[in-house]
Amino acid sequence: MCQAAPAAPCAGPGPALSCAGPRRDPPLNLAQRASSEWAFARGLLRVLRRTTPVARHPRHTVGDLADELAARFGDRVALESETESVTYRAWNARADRYARWALARGLGRGDTVALMMPNRVEYLSVWVGIAKAGAATALINTNQSGAALAHSLNLVGASVAIVDASLMPQFETARALLDHPVDVLAYGACGSHPRLDLLLDALPDAPLLAAERPALTIDDPCILVYTSGTTGLPKAANLNHCRVQLAMQAFAGVTGAGPGDRIYDCLPMYHSNGGVLAPGLAMLAGGTCVIRERFSARDFWADAARSRCTMMVYIGELCRYLLQTPPGPADRAHRVRLCVGNGLRPDVWRPFRDRFGVPHIREFYASTEGNCSIFNLDSRPGAVGRVPAWIASRFPIKVLQVDLATEAPLRGPDGLCRECAPDEVGEVVGEILSDPKKPGNRFEGYTDRDATARKVLHDVMKPGDRWFRTGDLMRRDALGYFFFVDRVGDTFRWKGENVSTLEVAEALTGYPGIAEANVYGVAVPGADGRAGMAALAAEEGAEIDLAGLKAFLARRLPAYAVPVFLRVQAGLEVTGTFKQRKPTLVAEGFDPARVAGPLFVSGAGEGAYRPLDGATAAAIASGALRL
Repeated sequence: MCQAAPAAPCAGPGPALSCAGPRRDPPLNLAQRASSEWAFARGLLRVLRRTTPVARHPRHTVGDLADELAARFGDRVALESETESVTYRAWNARADRYARWALARGLGRGDTVALMMPNRVEYLSVWVGIAKAGAATALINTNQSGAALAHSLNLVGASVAIVDASLMPQFETARALLDHPVDVLAYGACGSHPRLDLLLDALPDAPLLAAERPALTIDDPCILVYTSGTTGLPKAANLNHCRVQLAMQAFAGVTGAGPGDRIYDCLPMYHSNGGVLAPGLAMLAGGTCVIRERFSARDFWADAARSRCTMMVYIGELCRYLLQTPPGPADRAHRVRLCVGNGLRPDVWRPFRDRFGVPHIREFYASTEGNCSIFNLDSRPGAVGRVPAWIASRFPIKVLQVDLATEAPLRGPDGLCRECAPDEVGEVVGEILSDPKKPGNRFEGYTDRDATARKVLHDVMKPGDRWFRTGDLMRRDALGYFFFVDRVGDTFRWKGENVSTLEVAEALTGYPGIAEANVYGVAVPGADGRAGMAALAAEEGAEIDLAGLKAFLARRLPAYAVPVFLRVQAGLEVTGTFKQRKPTLVAEGFDPARVAGPLFVSGAGEGAYRPLDGATAAAIASGALRL
């Protein structure tokens, strides 16, 4: 990776990206372009009307926003679960109790509280109240335990942890691995720790007095959200009051939500989509966020209908999982008219829209920590967002040519980076600006300073500028639509060509019986680059007939992109936000001694996949069998 140096050297000669990426749609005709431009302009205006005032009021924090929502919407239902509901007024009063508790403990600016709690109505009151006191809340992944959980807690240096009683045994598996003392409070009945819920009941829920509230600004930390950890251990990203408000306001604008809308939220609330965006867009509009503890593909549409939801929030492979359920009467017996999220793959987009009758899909591109945020405001299938030429100056985002072998940007004789032409694949970067009028262009970074430095690229368009490296490969067409291609570290070279893992995965999931495919490159002794390998999961009740797979792929992919190795397993490893993980798969490679389940191989010139046993793997490793 290019290091954060004042003047990065020229990357030198190397292979630029040329992978085809996902299937491309035909150009828009004049009528379609006019309709898209109008939809984009209306959506953009809604977003700008909501987000522009945030920077104009530097002392208006998330706590102030909560007070305003409570005053404005009062006894309307703000948050609802299967067992409880809370009005705007009651939600904010509960947050004020958390603020009083935090202040009484001496918590404030510079302090971090860890929160480990399942999805529930209480969740939002916790971190909003702690933010009112000036401290920040680290939103802990409820699936973690042991070393992974200890890593997350050590990373942020939390002095206090609020742990739901149901998760306390899980939390205790990390206690011995912590590098600092942590005061643990339980939420709910738990014999071994003080109960925070009982402590709160003894505190007044009257609005905080001005004398009780610390003097905060939108630059103060609000929450710490962890990256997904798809390629390794998660990093903790700092989200200040400004960034949290910008995210909430932007998505209220993107969706055009109103007071009658009910947002279905089954995503983990420790993630920004489930814990910030979904409740934020609902509550800014005076609507209701309908919270579910976990995602259920089988009951999703029936539950959305029972709870009268009009919008839903998605992430990662959630929409694919819904599409894999058997068709039924619940598919269209709902009122959901719009879904918003990120990670909807192009091969799922139209089938999802057409089967479930959701006309408006608002895909967006952003990262927890980054400064590149773009939106698909006109539901163009497959596009993650758009920045047309007439608004490009407000959204300084570029697509740069990258040397795939070194992952470094290609530079010209002047030492500056080379921008991609339309439809050329490269890495997306966003300019880092310190202009207080443009807070969305900041990069607040991680708690790890070295990790922060590695994401900053210098001297991109002019000497001395700084840009955030997203690590994502995209292409941008002539109209300014962005299309996701792959992660920089996921795309690999084989037979002198670049292979897009997303393109290969889309081809594989088009084959009968394959529900999911995770594609990656594996090292082969004596061969340049990495050979393609895919982990496959079958559709429920189906078997994958591999006899015709090689020919099927040969009709859809270049020869170099057809996977050399396959492994078939019951299911694929994903993060808590439904993103596929590759590290374990890459580490196990095509070694039968390490892979649990059947392995297959097919070299150049072979017409089908055949079983890969220990003797065959040894022959490949020794070079006796050439691929």
